[in-house]
Amino acid sequence: MAVTVADPEPGTPHHPARPRRFPRAWLLRLAAALVSGFAYYLSFAPRPLWWLAPLAFAGLALVLRGRRRFWGAFGHGFAFGLAFFLPLLTWLLDFLGPDFGPWPWLGLSLALALYYGLAGGLITLVARLPLGPLWGALVFVALETPRAWFPFGGFPWGRVAFSQPEGAFLPLASIGGAPLVGVAVVGTGFGLAALAARLRETRKLTRPAVVAAAGTVLPLVAGLALWPTIGTGPQDGELTVATVQGNAPDIGLALQGERDVLRRNTIAESERLLQDVRTGKVPRPGLVLWPESATTVTGPDPQVDGLVAGFGVPALVGALYELPDGHLQNSVIVWDPRTGPGQRYAKQQLVPFGEYVPARKVAELVTPFLDAETVDMVPGDGANQTMAVAGTRVGTFVCYEAAFDYPGRDAVRDGAELLVVPTNNAWYGRSEMSVQQLAMSRLRAVEHGRAVVVSAVSGVSAIVAPDGTVTSSTGLFTADSLVGRVPLRTQTTLSDRLGAWTEYGLLALAIAGVAGGLVLRFRTRRASAGTAAGEAAD
Repeated sequence: MAVTVADPEPGTPHHPARPRRFPRAWLLRLAAALVSGFAYYLSFAPRPLWWLAPLAFAGLALVLRGRRRFWGAFGHGFAFGLAFFLPLLTWLLDFLGPDFGPWPWLGLSLALALYYGLAGGLITLVARLPLGPLWGALVFVALETPRAWFPFGGFPWGRVAFSQPEGAFLPLASIGGAPLVGVAVVGTGFGLAALAARLRETRKLTRPAVVAAAGTVLPLVAGLALWPTIGTGPQDGELTVATVQGNAPDIGLALQGERDVLRRNTIAESERLLQDVRTGKVPRPGLVLWPESATTVTGPDPQVDGLVAGFGVPALVGALYELPDGHLQNSVIVWDPRTGPGQRYAKQQLVPFGEYVPARKVAELVTPFLDAETVDMVPGDGANQTMAVAGTRVGTFVCYEAAFDYPGRDAVRDGAELLVVPTNNAWYGRSEMSVQQLAMSRLRAVEHGRAVVVSAVSGVSAIVAPDGTVTSSTGLFTADSLVGRVPLRTQTTLSDRLGAWTEYGLLALAIAGVAGGLVLRFRTRRASAGTAAGEAAD
C-alpha cells in the first residue's frame, strides 16, 4: 500500500515514499483470524465451551469485514481454518505414530483449511447483499457438503454442529439436523460482528443495527424455545442395555496385529459382567452390545455362542466378518442365545487409509505399512441397518459413520427405536478423538429423538438420552461395562422427515446468494466505469 505525500516545495529533492511490505492492518487481521480459529477449536469437546463457537465466527466476520478482494479474504479464511484443524486433528499423530511423521496430519489439515479459505473468498461476494451475515453463514456451512464428499470419500470431522453437543443451539438439530445448527451458530457470530461494527460506526441504534441484533438473538431464542419440545420419555417401553468395553493396548496403528487381544479382553469383561448379573450386582440386560471389531468371525464360534447363551439375551457383536472370497467387512451381527449369528449390518462409510487405501499406488510409495498383500475392506450396501432384536428395532451406525448424516437418518426412517454406535477408538491414544466422536452421537440423539448407546473398545463408551445428555460413561483405556435403561421412541423428528432436503435447500440458497453477489458486483463495477467515463468526458 503506497503512502501519498504532498507536492514538495520548489527546489526540494523528491524522495518517493517506499511502500510498506507488511502493513500493520494486514498483520492484525491475520493474527485475529488465527486467534479466532483457535478459539473455534476450543469450543469442541472435551471442553463444554459451546458458546465460544459463535464468538469465534464473530472474530472471523470482523476480519473479513470490508474485504473486497477474493484472494485476500481467502487467505484470512485459510488462516482461520488452519488454526482450527491443526489442533483438532492432532489425534492423527497418535494413530499413525512416528513412522509417518507429521505429514499426513499437516496435509489433511491444509486440505480442509482450503475449504475455509474458499468460504472466506465467497463471503466477499455476499457481504453486500441485504442480510449479509445470513448469506455469509449459508456460504460457510454450505461448504461442509462437498467436504463430506472430498477428499477420499469425504471427511466431515469438525463440522460446526459438532461443537454443540449441549447449549442453546442443540435443539435446532431436531428441526434441521446438523446443517441448521451450523447455520444458526455461524449466523449468530456473523450477526454479532455486524452489530458491533454498526454500533461502532454510528454509536446509535439504527435500522441496520436492529437487523443485526435480530440476526444475533433469533437463533438463540429459537433454540431455547425448542428445548421443551425435545422428548425423552419412552413411547414403546424401555430396554435395559449393557455395553462391554474390553480395553486394548495403547499402541496406535500397531493395534492392527493385536486382534486376538481385543477378542480376549472383550470376552473377559463380558464374563465379569455376566458374573455381576448372576450375583445381582447389576440388572439383567435385555440386550448386550459389543464394540466395533471386538472379534473376527470366519465360521462357527462356540465361545461366543456359549457366552451369549449365558446371558440368555441377544447380543449385537461388532466383528470383522470374513466373506466367502476372503475379504473382510466391518460388521455388527445379531447373535441369538439359542440360534447363534443371524442378521448382519456392514459398515458403509469406511475410514480412508484405515479400512481401505485410496490412490493405493501412490500411497505405497510413502507408506511403510502397505504391501501387495494388504487387502481393503469391503463396504456394506446399507442392508440390515435397522434390525429386529430384543423385541425392538435397533438402528446401527459404526464409528466413523457418526460424522455423516445419512446412516442415523436411514435407520430411524426404517423404524429404529434405539440407536447403537459400536466404535474402536483405541487407535487414537489418549487424544480428544473419542470425546469428539461422542459429541457427534449426542447431536444425533437430538437430531433423531432417540437414545444412543456408544460401545467403544477402549472408551469412551456412553449411554446418551434423547436430549443429548450423557447418563453414564466410561474412561479411556479401562476395562468396564455400562448397564442402563433406555427409552424406546417411535416419533419421527422434523429433521428426519425433511431428510437431506434441509442440507440441499441451504446449499441452493448459498449458491443463489453467491450468484446474486456476482451480479451485484458486476453492476457496481459497470456503474463505476460509466461514472468515470462521464467525468472524463466533462
